[in-house]
Amino acid sequence: MDSDMRYPGGWEVSKKYKEYEKSVRLEEIDGSRLVKNVAENMAEMFQKKAEAARRIVEAAEEAHLQHEENPDLQYEYFNAVLINEVDVNGHSVELGGEFVLEPNDHFSNLSVNLSLSVVQVPTNMYNKDPDIVNGVYWSEALNKIFVDNFEKDPSLIWQYFGSAKGFFRQYPGDIPYLTVAHGVKWHPDEHGVISFDCRNRKWYIQAATSPKDVVILVDVSGSMKGLRLTIARQTVSSILDTLGDDDFFNIIAYNQEVHYVEPCLNGTLVQADRTNKDFNQAGRGSVCSRAIMLVTDGATEMYDDVFAKFNWPERKVRIFPYLIGRESAFADNLKWMACANKGYFSQISTLADVQENVMRYLHVMSRPKVIDHEHDTVWTEAYVDSALGAHRGPNPMTTVAMPVFSTKNETKNQGILLGVVGIDIPIQELMKTVPKHKLGIHGYAFAITNNGYILMHPDLRPLYQEGQKRRKAHYSSVDLSEVEVEDTDDFKRVLSMHNDYYFTDIKGTPFSVGVTLSRGHGKYFLKGNVSLEAGLRELEQPDVALADEWTYCNTDDHHEHQYLTQVQAIKQYLTSRKPQFKCDRELIQQVLFDAVVSAPLKAYWTGLALNKSENPEKGVEIAFLGTRTGLSRTNLFVVPEQLTNQAAEQVPGTFIYSIPFSSAQENKSVVLASTAIQLLEDRRSSVVAAIGIQMKLDFFQRKFWTASRQDIKCYLIDNNGFILVSEAYSQTGLFFGEVEGAVMNKLLLMGSFKRFLLEFNFYSWWNLDSTVQADRAQRRTTMVPCDTEYPAFVSERTIKETAGSIDCDGCMRLCHPHLILVRKGNKYRMAIITLWVIMNASSCPSVFQWNIIETHNESLKCDRLKFQKDRKRPDSCHPFHPEENAIECGSAGTLSPMLGAALLSLMIFLISR
Repeated sequence: MDSDMRYPGGWEVSKKYKEYEKSVRLEEIDGSRLVKNVAENMAEMFQKKAEAARRIVEAAEEAHLQHEENPDLQYEYFNAVLINEVDVNGHSVELGGEFVLEPNDHFSNLSVNLSLSVVQVPTNMYNKDPDIVNGVYWSEALNKIFVDNFEKDPSLIWQYFGSAKGFFRQYPGDIPYLTVAHGVKWHPDEHGVISFDCRNRKWYIQAATSPKDVVILVDVSGSMKGLRLTIARQTVSSILDTLGDDDFFNIIAYNQEVHYVEPCLNGTLVQADRTNKDFNQAGRGSVCSRAIMLVTDGATEMYDDVFAKFNWPERKVRIFPYLIGRESAFADNLKWMACANKGYFSQISTLADVQENVMRYLHVMSRPKVIDHEHDTVWTEAYVDSALGAHRGPNPMTTVAMPVFSTKNETKNQGILLGVVGIDIPIQELMKTVPKHKLGIHGYAFAITNNGYILMHPDLRPLYQEGQKRRKAHYSSVDLSEVEVEDTDDFKRVLSMHNDYYFTDIKGTPFSVGVTLSRGHGKYFLKGNVSLEAGLRELEQPDVALADEWTYCNTDDHHEHQYLTQVQAIKQYLTSRKPQFKCDRELIQQVLFDAVVSAPLKAYWTGLALNKSENPEKGVEIAFLGTRTGLSRTNLFVVPEQLTNQAAEQVPGTFIYSIPFSSAQENKSVVLASTAIQLLEDRRSSVVAAIGIQMKLDFFQRKFWTASRQDIKCYLIDNNGFILVSEAYSQTGLFFGEVEGAVMNKLLLMGSFKRFLLEFNFYSWWNLDSTVQADRAQRRTTMVPCDTEYPAFVSERTIKETAGSIDCDGCMRLCHPHLILVRKGNKYRMAIITLWVIMNASSCPSVFQWNIIETHNESLKCDRLKFQKDRKRPDSCHPFHPEENAIECGSAGTLSPMLGAALLSLMIFLISR
């Protein structure tokens, strides 16, 4: 077995590998088997969470069955907003009281109570409403189940029950003014309003109803103006908020004529993911529940002839009229429409009435599922829980949710939904089930939802920039193809690779999982053996660390093991006769091997650090090594995020130099130089580690000028064409073509660099304005999608030296670029430089054509909207039930005849689907 050792400390590692040469072998990774194992691991983890949710459901239904409603019930409970609050006299406020809280590492060091849950009630509801008090009273029984679940599975985080009455019970109990639960603040805003309503969250809506096809029919006649228009807009917005990825919708406005809000989507339905509710994408519908939402200020007729012809007797399309305003002259007509078509009538007089009235339609559409008594398990897309993000950064998660039904015989045909149970699962927990050491260099695992959106991917970034709390608008609706291009460098760097993809379903969920393996050395894994004694001794050395996000041993199964470090867990696992937790024995064996083989680096690097004659200016700050098994060695601490993973893809012995693009404005920038360590066996190669150093940028530049001639104009550029060293410090980090355009053009012509065109599709925020014709003065600018081609450059490795001349077209003298590969180590042995050096480049005109092509027009937008991506419909569907009791359909307190035409066309459209 051979290895290329032209890197700092390489000879020391080489000698160690030679000692174990006979016991080392390269094993090819079977991608099909690997993805199957990953899917099984994930399915097992998901099943545990689903079982915990089912236990809560069973306890909730039993508690409600045993409870008798009491309109006079008085009950003091812990209100999340009032706990530990006192009045001016120092006494606990009503519904507050003393609530014991202690910081807990498992919950991001938030102060929580692991014995009790707390209850949150929206501002527009009365804390002591009989419905609220009765629901809170019987749901107290869930505290025991919450605690039992946490004892059985210590990896659980938030468990909760969202009531159909509006209250929200969450375990563990915590301090609401420190928490932003599920993306919405619990504590009142500047207006004293708590906007969080559990019934408006996706986990609640998905579990409560089946997939829906919804058409929103909006009255934009002359009478719909002022406050009525404002309420109508808010009503439409609230309806859209209740629609999720499995639902489809469209919006039609009518006055003297009927028109689609988006003309190119005439006669189609739109998938209601977050992106498409800002701008539309045509779909074929959910093929399940169907409804028409009528937002109007009145109806002169009941249009029974339309319903009789197209919707009766099956009544497959439900009608939900929303009467806007205080006038009730037409309430009877609208209520009749709702009652005759298994819908629900609501009158909305103020903005404060919107939310509660819109929510009612969900409980009507849940009736068939309740009567069928189908506890469908649903899983949400990835979303960010800001409660955890405030302490640990963005923490995407999915939620498993199940509906809770009334099981009382006397109410069976009413289909009463009691609420929804939910349990959060951080995506990082999902990633722990992946054996990362088998993925290889640039390999990774990913998971997608039934709608084709990313659930888990190493490049799914929900925030705009690291450390910022502002989330990307559509981070939960990201397609796999959109994250296959790394954008941390603003598309300035490109790396060409060949990948193989393997994927399969995750049993018991709507998700699919895949793994990506890079061809070549990415598909081979090094396996070696060392004694446990030698391996553990090196693993416990102070310069050794294991990757935080890797799971060598599962310490989450028992509370007493959660505070063990991975090194401690490995030691306990290997030295105990009966280990009490599961570990990946193969991974542990290999990390012990890496610890022993890399051991000589400690003495070598320590010697360099102590030798002041070798490093008098302390320009080289850190030396580091990282292995494929997640082990790292450093002679000084280095932040993992500063390391580059591009080194592993380069030719052995070739270093990648990485500097910030903003280095021209920073005087304290550093240079990271790293390279791959590859082992060869029978023409097969495996990257086993990356090794490198961190040095000060000014130190790096001074050493370069010391080694180069001073009477020529010289640049040092990297393999993507960006300047590392220039006489002008301000040019560091710039693209070479911006500074010496003529020379860069020549290098492209000579084949020294290759040009790639990266294609991107950017979608701007598109405002869905259903009242555009009625209120043009308030119309916002409509944005359109944009196709962009962006150039990127990569040096040609096979060209070692080249030269040429450039006619400067009127320049006083000729430019003579000379391109060479420099391979020269310096006395500090800090790197073997393999970079492009441009010499003899005089000040020719900087003319370089970037050719950034942007295309955006109306036809492009329409094509985008009509594009239908692959998706998998949910298996469960409960659109109607013959035993459903539709008597409860709302309470009653001049429109154009075009409403009849609109209803006629919609009925034909929906019934034919």
